[in-house]
Amino acid sequence: MSKSQLTADTTERKAPRDVRGFWRVLLAVVAPLPMLFMGIYYLVSPVNGDAPFQETLAAVAADPGRFELMQWLQVPFFLLIPAMFAAAWVTRRTAPRLATVGGLLGVGGMSAGFFLLPGVVGLPYLTVHDGLDAVAMEKLASAFEEQPTLLIGGLCFILAVTFGLLLLGIALWRSRVAPAWMGIALALGGFTHPFMPGHLAAGIGLLVAAIGFAGVSVALLRTSNDTFDLPPVQR
Repeated sequence: MSKSQLTADTTERKAPRDVRGFWRVLLAVVAPLPMLFMGIYYLVSPVNGDAPFQETLAAVAADPGRFELMQWLQVPFFLLIPAMFAAAWVTRRTAPRLATVGGLLGVGGMSAGFFLLPGVVGLPYLTVHDGLDAVAMEKLASAFEEQPTLLIGGLCFILAVTFGLLLLGIALWRSRVAPAWMGIALALGGFTHPFMPGHLAAGIGLLVAAIGFAGVSVALLRTSNDTFDLPPVQR
């Protein structure tokens, strides 16, 4: 074996493994999940999201098993951050400005919202599940709602879901990396969510957004590894 062949063989053996396909498929699988599960959450819920504490408390007491399921349905919602990143990533080349602004609003606002807002377990559920004092817990819920950091977190969350997804949906529509109607579904499903009348309409709206995120999955699965990202290089 010549010296050049030996060098080439050594270089080939030391080349890092190409995992672009793994990340591309993983993002494709993740993209529709958060809105899908949250859509089901709203459809399962017997009360609206802004229902008074006592109304929600009575609903939990009447059917605690349903509300326990609802806590678990919220868990995959944290995947909305990588899902939004995936939407920005697949549209960054054909709609760069929309993808950039939508990605910053979506990923940034959602990150702040997750950090500042309470977790998935609601206070009415804890009141029933752990036998806590209902009057004291209602006062605690009111105190939470008035905290400035929670108000900021809620604002960031709303901006991410409405304007972030609106811009990412328009970017998906204009980029033509997926069917145009899927981009429209993503834009409308997110932007209309705060204005939906009742939990059933809100759930349907989020399922529409999940279909839009499925367009991101379609775009990722259609994309080659070379288009998705640069290949690995040696250190």
